[in-house]
Amino acid sequence: MKMRFLILLLLSFCIFTNSSFGRVQTDEPVRIGTKTFTESVILGEILKQSIESDGYETAIYKQLGGTRILWNALVGNEIDVYPDYTGTIIEEILGEREIENREDLIAVLNEFGIKMSEPFGFNNTYALGMKQEQAEKLDIESISDLQNHPELSFGFSNEFMDREDGWIGLQQVYQLQPQQVRGLDHDLAYRGLDAGNIDVIDLYSTDAEIDYYDLKVLEDDKSFFPEYEAVFLYRSDIDKEVVPSITRFEGEISRDEMVQMNGEVKLDGMDDAVVASRFLAETSQIKSQISVEGFWDRLWRHTLDHLYLVGISLGLAIIIAIPIGVLAVKVQVLETAVLGAVGILQTIPSLALLVFMIPLFGIGAFPAIAALFLYSLLPIVRNTHSGIKTISEPIRESAKALGLPDSLILRKIELPMAVPSILAGIKTSAVINVGTATLGALIGAGGYGQPILTGIRLDSVPLILEGAIPAALLALLVQGLFDLVERWLVE
Repeated sequence: MKMRFLILLLLSFCIFTNSSFGRVQTDEPVRIGTKTFTESVILGEILKQSIESDGYETAIYKQLGGTRILWNALVGNEIDVYPDYTGTIIEEILGEREIENREDLIAVLNEFGIKMSEPFGFNNTYALGMKQEQAEKLDIESISDLQNHPELSFGFSNEFMDREDGWIGLQQVYQLQPQQVRGLDHDLAYRGLDAGNIDVIDLYSTDAEIDYYDLKVLEDDKSFFPEYEAVFLYRSDIDKEVVPSITRFEGEISRDEMVQMNGEVKLDGMDDAVVASRFLAETSQIKSQISVEGFWDRLWRHTLDHLYLVGISLGLAIIIAIPIGVLAVKVQVLETAVLGAVGILQTIPSLALLVFMIPLFGIGAFPAIAALFLYSLLPIVRNTHSGIKTISEPIRESAKALGLPDSLILRKIELPMAVPSILAGIKTSAVINVGTATLGALIGAGGYGQPILTGIRLDSVPLILEGAIPAALLALLVQGLFDLVERWLVE
């Protein structure tokens, strides 16, 4: 049984590790990042196709999360360029610096080794909105009018909730005291507003949903929100030959054009790459060669990515956690500390743990693998510890009476008897890993989380299910395989 168990561990690690085939990238491509909302993804696609039309390779990391993740990735040389907004840069990224004008902004960015393009030509500022019918009924025209209606339910995007140029500052300036404020995904807020679950949401002024849902944009009568002119931020050490591809769109994208592109993706269901290609053809005479993946191609790619994340992290956890569990049994002074440490790791929210790994490993698969590895330790360590600990003491005493050394007792008696318990811990870790790995898409790791994020962004249930159903099936498959292995080992 022991030999079978060792064979199982070796095969699992090799099979899952080899699932990374086909993940080769081109040498030194221009690395483009985007935030999670549609406009950022479209701008990223426009830039990608612009650079490729000039003969350069690109790698695009879509839907990487909030502003800080993108900024840190840019400064940390994990990406080369991404779209952002002047208001966000000044108020959120560089909020502790005194910036009075554009020259100040450029000077401060240079200190970080970052350059900024000229604005594209549209201002995508924040705003608050509500249903037109409800606004008229309550006689609400401006943000100040909300002071008289604390009973209204506010639903803001999670990033807006935590920004000084968002809810934190807005509440202070307008002295708003609503009875209920909740954070949620920006794209889901429109659905909540339309369903009547919330009354007031934050808007981006170029959102196509404003007209689609017939919303009232409340007047910012105290001029709280700054201008958010869209720009590209890029590293100073980027290949100079690529810079013209980045600055090509300065003053070339109007608000109406941006609203139209957002609507084509969000409301008409067009692919981001197709919309970007059409825009380039109409405005810059650039004919992009794009290929839109079919369902099966996407499923295959997401499956490989997901197996890679789960397999590597679980394989490493098995190799390391079992010896740690043995150590906790054999060195009693370490028992409480070891079990406590791995227990604390399990209490850290999975998304927070992923973000914590970025400064150490950058973006992509490696930080996700590191976080998943740490998350996998507890069940295996705990079950290894309990499996050995619960072995009857007379069995150990009999082995010692025969003159067997402790190392031989561990290898020949304790570990084989603890195999069912250890395997149960591995199975638990594997199932947890499959589900948690979907969050890796937020930091560019891919996997089944990618279509889930895209589905949320586009309010597309089929896309959400495209990631959720395979993830659930994979978890069931993993559990079933371990059940079969458990029966095989105990025969």
